[in-house]
Amino acid sequence: MPYLTLAEVEAVARAAHASQTDKSGHPYVEHLSAVADGVRARGGSEEQIAAGWLHDAVEDDALSREWLDGAALPQSVKDMVLALTRAPDEDLLSYTGRVLATPGALLVKESDLAHNTDPGRLAVLDEPTRIRLMDKYAQVRALLGLTAN
Repeated sequence: MPYLTLAEVEAVARAAHASQTDKSGHPYVEHLSAVADGVRARGGSEEQIAAGWLHDAVEDDALSREWLDGAALPQSVKDMVLALTRAPDEDLLSYTGRVLATPGALLVKESDLAHNTDPGRLAVLDEPTRIRLMDKYAQVRALLGLTAN
């Protein structure tokens, strides 16, 4: 069975997240697009770009683990998506360790963090949420060994 093309992966991600909004009320697909574009701009492979589109799909219950397991995607894409899927009760050390241990996942997470910490996105949040997220993202960046956006 041939793999899904990047355009097909994008369409699946857009459809799966169509009803979601981010913390500032914007369509969630804007974040997915920014992450995929960021992966591309950082020299990521097609597999990493596909993982960028799908990085939150399982975590957000937009697509099921069963869908991912059966999807016509390279195993590397599935591995990256699962590495980037943090369980609700999972500690950051376990999560970041898995990201670091999974080939290709760090670049996708770097792009995700860059968009999540974009000053324009953070500026529209209330102060307690903004501070909480900035602290969380700084901790994740430190655990991943990332020093700049």
